[in-house]
Amino acid sequence: MNLAPWREAWEELSRRKLRTLLTLLGLIFGVGSIVAMQGVGEGSRREALHMVESLGLNNIIVEAHSPADDQALKEMRKRSLGLTLADARAALAVVPGAQSFAAEKHIRTYDVFADGAGGDVGASGVSPDYFALSSQKLASGRTLTEADSRSLAAVAVLGHQAAVELFPGGRALGRLVKVNHVWLRVVGVLADRDLDKNQFEGVPLGGASNRVFIPLASARVRFHFQPMEDAVDRILLRIDDPSHLAASARVLGDVLSRRHGGADDTRLIVPQQLYRQHQKTQRIFSIVMGAIAGVSLLVGGIGIMNIMLANVLERRREIGLLRAVGARRHDIVVRFLREAVVICVAGALIGVVFGTLLAYLIAAFAGWHVAWAPLPIVVSVVLCTGIGLAFSVYPARQAAALDPIEAIRAE
Repeated sequence: MNLAPWREAWEELSRRKLRTLLTLLGLIFGVGSIVAMQGVGEGSRREALHMVESLGLNNIIVEAHSPADDQALKEMRKRSLGLTLADARAALAVVPGAQSFAAEKHIRTYDVFADGAGGDVGASGVSPDYFALSSQKLASGRTLTEADSRSLAAVAVLGHQAAVELFPGGRALGRLVKVNHVWLRVVGVLADRDLDKNQFEGVPLGGASNRVFIPLASARVRFHFQPMEDAVDRILLRIDDPSHLAASARVLGDVLSRRHGGADDTRLIVPQQLYRQHQKTQRIFSIVMGAIAGVSLLVGGIGIMNIMLANVLERRREIGLLRAVGARRHDIVVRFLREAVVICVAGALIGVVFGTLLAYLIAAFAGWHVAWAPLPIVVSVVLCTGIGLAFSVYPARQAAALDPIEAIRAE
């Protein structure tokens, strides 16, 4: 490939440094905006997906929602016993596509310690399928089993942060931890999920990391609960087909309403719908940022047309001499378009670097994540080059249309 014409085009543009730099700014800002938007948007999408996966993309979550006022609670209990395991079993039998369920009951803790170390650690009684349905992974040991529930075993699984706080100097597996007045033997430790936020679309996240998990049956027997409390605080219902989640949620809502006498004491959460709502908001953000980037690229294209028209006026004698020595109109057009390509490619590459730095700067100040997908970056570079060439065609054709004799005579 002959690089001499490209080097000549670069040298020609370098003679007018300030004009070329001002022309590049529109392209740099346009491409940079697209790249930064893509990096932040992709990072937000992946972070949202990671957070929703902690709730279970195929789950419907039922949370107990009872009033704090004792009198209002008594009135509600006349119609509804609150959220129970019987509700979960009824949902499993009636809701279309329901595969399995898990239940959780929070334990009020006033003292949690082990080997002299303590911390602000919570505790929950859970059914055996809880870890699978909430996408919890083990770092060591095992999870709770049906045998633990049947034997009312005094065993526990620790979240990652709970294990660090209660056993800062060594392994937690096989050792004892005391929750209130009950001693429990640690049989498993969960892996760290590394969630940077404690909620998603208003739904709390990350509580499992700093929690002690006990078999639900053992918790009901070994710990004290208030008489009118819900038997369980949360139910996770796994649906086999994600496309049926909305319909299954409607059926589940009807089942709970009938079983609870119409009392408004539960709340349904569909993580998949939360994710879609987040993506809808993200799309609006992307459209706005894309429009701003498009305006910047349009301004950059107009700038290229301006500099090319100015170059044509300043180089009329040069164009006339080229035509006089045998250059065709096509050669003149190619010559000017080559200069436009150099400007566009330079602006696009600098814009990619600028956009990358901008994305990480935004992430540092806003606490967001950055992730990259190659296709949008390639598209932004191609789009920048295409817009620049489109705006350069008219000046190049104007240069080619100059009369050679008149051009040579031009001052």
